[in-house]
Amino acid sequence: MSYGHGRGRGGFGGGFRPSKPAPVEVGKEYDVQITEISKRGDGIAKIEGFIIFVAGTEAGQNVKIRITDVAPRFAKAEVVE
Repeated sequence: MSYGHGRGRGGFGGGFRPSKPAPVEVGKEYDVQITEISKRGDGIAKIEGFIIFVAGTEAGQNVKIRITDVAPRFAKAEVVE
């Protein structure tokens, strides 16, 4: 009798998996507010709770961004001039 031991418990491919797709798409533009700064110095904005890192911004700024990369738990964006 098999109980599936070892499946879905850590190891390669385990860990957090979002229950829904990211609310942003590569190439699309969004108006956001930078709410904080990351440890690496990038601005952080959120859309529907999804984290977006925006280089070259400061907390409190309202900016238009373009998404450049989307990962399962966060995205990266650039400021649209």
